[in-house]
Amino acid sequence: MVEEGDYEALGLKVGVEIHQQILTEKKMFCRCPARHYVTSHDGVVLRHMRPTLSELGEYDGTALMEFKTKKDVVYLLNNECVCTYEMDDTPPFPVNQQGLDIAIEVALLLQCNIVDEMHVARKQYLDGSIPTGFQRTAVVGVGGSIPYKNRQIRIIQLCYEEDACREVSDTGHTITFRTDRLGMPLVEVITCADMHTPHEAAEVVERIGRLMRATGKVRRGIGSVRQDVNVSITGGDRVELKGVPKFGWIPKLVHNEALRQKALLDLREKLKERGITTESFQAQHKDITSQMQAADGAVFRNALRESRRIGAVVLRGWAGFLATPMQPGTTFADEIAGRVRVIACLDVMPNIYTSDTYPEYHGAAGDLQHLRAAAGACDGDCVVVTWGPERDVKTAMEEIEIRAREATAGVPRETRQPFASGITDFERILPGPNRMYPDTDSPPTKITEERVRRIKAALPDKPWDREALYRQRGVRQHVARELAISLYAPLFEKAITQMKLNPVLIAHTLVERLKAMRREGLAVANLTPRRLEQAFEPLASGRILPGALPLLLRELAESPGLTVDKVLENGELEPASESEIEMEVEAALKLDFEGDIKKRLDYLTGQVARNLPGRVNGAEVCQMIAARLDKDTRR
Repeated sequence: MVEEGDYEALGLKVGVEIHQQILTEKKMFCRCPARHYVTSHDGVVLRHMRPTLSELGEYDGTALMEFKTKKDVVYLLNNECVCTYEMDDTPPFPVNQQGLDIAIEVALLLQCNIVDEMHVARKQYLDGSIPTGFQRTAVVGVGGSIPYKNRQIRIIQLCYEEDACREVSDTGHTITFRTDRLGMPLVEVITCADMHTPHEAAEVVERIGRLMRATGKVRRGIGSVRQDVNVSITGGDRVELKGVPKFGWIPKLVHNEALRQKALLDLREKLKERGITTESFQAQHKDITSQMQAADGAVFRNALRESRRIGAVVLRGWAGFLATPMQPGTTFADEIAGRVRVIACLDVMPNIYTSDTYPEYHGAAGDLQHLRAAAGACDGDCVVVTWGPERDVKTAMEEIEIRAREATAGVPRETRQPFASGITDFERILPGPNRMYPDTDSPPTKITEERVRRIKAALPDKPWDREALYRQRGVRQHVARELAISLYAPLFEKAITQMKLNPVLIAHTLVERLKAMRREGLAVANLTPRRLEQAFEPLASGRILPGALPLLLRELAESPGLTVDKVLENGELEPASESEIEMEVEAALKLDFEGDIKKRLDYLTGQVARNLPGRVNGAEVCQMIAARLDKDTRR
């Protein structure tokens, strides 16, 4: 296992981009409802994406790469959550001001300087995730920071932008999306590359995420937050691990990416030792379909049976290099296979065969010499073979050559898809500055000093400050940590300051009790902060005892139409009378129980509490029973 000192020797640097959906009623540039997810659709739209020139008359490399895929992009539309704006048939509405206020609030919590005027820009996306081909985004705050350990993590900027579609499937040359998530407002927090170990990256992501959740104005649950993690080492280059859904994945992903970049740099040096550089790189590719008619391997027989083409790329002097380990369980051949999968859309794996790594595959060992001869390979060369439709094979051969040439330079700048196992695969070329240009459909939005002052005056406490305060009040650490970012945190403060309720009891109720009820399958969603506050009121007035609170909450969760007064009107949850308690104590004392005095006290107290659920104070009942037992003993 790599130690922290090894990461320092590698020169590991990590920055993150956190995309967090914010809690608004409407989408960012239209009046469709936000977070209205659907599983059905009323219409289908088919589109093809084409790159556009930047302001400087240049094309973005990522856009050109996406154009190579020749994808049919299918959008599934539901009338309840999409309109003509999302389909780029009408201009955008004025920007959602509710969302802008939330973006300003998060920027202020991150110590950012708020811009005087917000300008909307277009960020080009040709992967089909946005029907317009671009995402509307705007910088709201710049130059912030967040404390971490004994230093500050610098924040480059916070952007207010619209979310993309939800992918349904991606097979071959067809990718399908649902548009329900499209246009939902989110904030994007971009940090400097100030983290230097995998665990630091995960901890900073969690810290920023907790800060945003402490506002109570961001969405929660699967898909509401995604992280892009930017990784580089000395001599390498920035590689973006795109859309990491859980911060718990980050340590292993960053660790493996650091080792992958080190392996790529080592490969470059080994290539140099063999005289292979970017300038001297030689490769050739050709269609060898006709020469493979007599092939024994199942791969080739199946390709010929399906009238597919077989293409071969000869990498001069590369023998052995495609077997070079990269990530755990992967080789450089997998780097090439990932590029072919995405750009040539040959996504049935395996999609390549190489003389270095798969000589025994499906009986292909018998074809190896025939294959090398057909491809025109010499001793010391490596042959990479691919198969499929003619157009895709042509694209694949080009990409195989491009990726091999890139290896002579080191680490290519790219975006990679993360997996829970901790490894990544190619997703696309890393976008450059040419993807951004002004949005001429959206006017600037002035952000006044008065608006910033108003939002700053109502900023919530930082979650780490809340957590420390809760601990001072006797709340257990894990409960305090969870409560600090809970939607119930304001209710907790009100319950203990205005209602004068026990902090430990209320914290336990809002965290542990509700969690247990949720596990039981009770409708905890019915217990809104206002409804919980109403449940606390009879506790504060003495109308019920603490033991009755869980029973009251169960009733309110199961019957959302009932009021607190209605639940309590029959008196079954109100404190038991003195005569009721005495009667139950007398009955308990008649029970047989063998054991020492403490065990007997606990047993008898429990019997009374069970017969008068939530209606007695356990300590008082215990004292009453102890007094009776002492009196009987003296007799």
